[in-house]
Amino acid sequence: MTDLDELRAELEAFAQPEKKGGRTPREERIVAGFEEVQRFFEQHGRAPQHGEDKDIFERLYAVRLDRLRTLEDCRTLLAPLDHHGLLSAAEIVETEPVESMDDDALLAELEGAAGLSDITEMRHVRSRAEIRAAEEIANRQKCEDFDRFQPLFKQAENELKSGVRQTRPFGKDASVTKGNFFILGGQLVYVAEMGDIFRTPNGEPDARLRVIYSNGTESNLLLRSLQRALYKDEAGRRLTDSNAGPLFSEAWEEDDIESGTIYVLRSLSNHPFIAEHREVIHKIGVTGGKIETRIANAAHDATYLLAEVEVVATYKLAGINRTKLENLFHRIFAPAQIDLTIHDRFGHPVRPREWFLVPLQVVDEAVQHVLDGSIADVVYDPKTARLVGQGK
Repeated sequence: MTDLDELRAELEAFAQPEKKGGRTPREERIVAGFEEVQRFFEQHGRAPQHGEDKDIFERLYAVRLDRLRTLEDCRTLLAPLDHHGLLSAAEIVETEPVESMDDDALLAELEGAAGLSDITEMRHVRSRAEIRAAEEIANRQKCEDFDRFQPLFKQAENELKSGVRQTRPFGKDASVTKGNFFILGGQLVYVAEMGDIFRTPNGEPDARLRVIYSNGTESNLLLRSLQRALYKDEAGRRLTDSNAGPLFSEAWEEDDIESGTIYVLRSLSNHPFIAEHREVIHKIGVTGGKIETRIANAAHDATYLLAEVEVVATYKLAGINRTKLENLFHRIFAPAQIDLTIHDRFGHPVRPREWFLVPLQVVDEAVQHVLDGSIADVVYDPKTARLVGQGK
């Protein structure tokens, strides 16, 4: 009888199903967040850093990396993926054991991190609606046509950096419509599609959305679920529209200049790419002072590709808002912004911005649109190298 019992025990142990290798939704979200930090490292050659002089994405990534470094189970999960040693790059700070936090509190700290709450802070018990919203947010899948949306994310990021777009706390405007951008859980979020409006049992309007995330995933969630997630995220933000606003105004504003100059520069750099396309690579700017003074130190300034420049065109304007006009030019020509890495005199890689692969005559056309007030109606099409009407 004893032999039969032992045999049965061995058979039962042998028959135990193997643990599936798939990750839980929680683990997928942690991995996705870490992959974004890795992409930042690969793009910039360093880990994201804190600081008021850093853009909002780098600061969010820095906080996220800090959280991942302090949590042992996250380090264990991500160790096989940590090809750059990011998790061991800084001294690990001992914190309250992860076991004392529930999964939702942990994910809220990892994804909504903006440094505003302590990692050991417990969350209030959530309502059933909030739990359902969190489950919908977590239920993401790969976006098969992400190549359609990736240029939109890149343009939104560039417009944030240049000031064309701003971020606003979500609570001040809770509306959600097709084409909106938000920041949720440290990721840029785009509302690609919006279904028909229907009424919930309590009479509130709702709709099914197709939401695309900057890490290449998507989810098919309800409008009110997205709203609840943005409300709950202390770092949740809305991106303002890219409309530059009025360029000419009767009342003077801080950035208005009585008279100014739009200038177009051409680089004299001997960089192979610049030399090959010199006739169509231009920098566009607006100044209220002397252009000569602005470009005097060009050879030592990464903004000017660390080389001398020549002024190829100027346009005099009066009563113009300099910041809005520069941002408008950069938005229109964003599809033609060059992505170039050069090395400064110390051998450090530099990625200059605000240079565009645009023929001079197209810049001239854009200025004419500014003068006649129709600039907001056109966009630049890099395939045909011309300005076209919005939506064409």
